[in-house]
Amino acid sequence: MGQAKPLADRFREVILTGRWIANTNFQDQLAEVTWEQAIQQVGTFNTLAALTFHVNYYIAGILNVFKGGSLDIRDKYSFDLPPIQSPEDWETLRTALWDNAAQFAQYVERLSDEQLADVFVEEKYGTYLRNIEGMIEHSYYHLGQVVLLKKMLQPEKLNG
Repeated sequence: MGQAKPLADRFREVILTGRWIANTNFQDQLAEVTWEQAIQQVGTFNTLAALTFHVNYYIAGILNVFKGGSLDIRDKYSFDLPPIQSPEDWETLRTALWDNAAQFAQYVERLSDEQLADVFVEEKYGTYLRNIEGMIEHSYYHLGQVVLLKKMLQPEKLNG
């Protein structure tokens, strides 16, 4: 068996279905979050909506390359969240993350070991494997932030 299927499964775990590493995932953590909670600022931290947008921004950017497009994402735009002003806005953002993550995993699953070792867009970005593993690690980093922010937004759950 090649590396692609286990890699795709690791990616699915952090965003959609997993419990192995963090005992949770983005989909579980954001399921019951209201749009008001999603945009609520806690100190100087990013909001839950901003973190959701940020993770999806990078997934969508790499997914575009998988689909034959160019690499158009830039760090300076990765938190340019459009206003979330309704439950529909929040649901649209979450759905975009779930849909892009599912497609991302499907593309990863189909890569051969040779393709995983290929240069990703330009040599300075490393290989496909490096970028996919980076996406997994990046997502876990922000999943930790999501978990902590949720606890800060619901302090009654910490004491009960």
